[in-house]
Order: sequence, then C-alpha cells, then structure tokens
Amino acid sequence: MSDRFNVGDHVAWNSEAGLVFGTVTKVHTKDFDYKGHTHRASEDDPQYEIKSDKTDHIAAHKGSVLTPVDE
Repeated sequence: MSDRFNVGDHVAWNSEAGLVFGTVTKVHTKDFDYKGHTHRASEDDPQYEIKSDKTDHIAAHKGSVLTPVDE
C-alpha cells in the first residue's frame, strides 16, 4: 500500500533530471492510458498526475515514489 495524496497536495519525486517538485492534479483509481501507455491503478494503489512547478510538465506516478512537501 502506497502513500495517499489528494488533488492540490505539493509533492516531490526523483527523475532523470534530479528532484522535481509539483502539485497533484488528478487521482486515478482505475487503469488509464497516458502518453501511449496503460498505467495500472486501483482504489488500493492509485496513481497520480502531477504538474511540475518549474516546467508545467505533467507526470504520472504511483504514491510510493512521491514525497509530501511542506509549504
């Protein structure tokens, strides 16, 4: 079971470019297609769409790779 986040939560995650900060924009609890790939999600293991603070890029990640950020 991964951490739970809500729309509007500020989070961080590691990427190829280093530590990235962003805001959760969507919570997926069912499988969904994103950028040509099927991402697996469920009520017990949701995935999150996050908008990067710096570049406005949207990423999709499981909660297990996200860290909450205190503002």
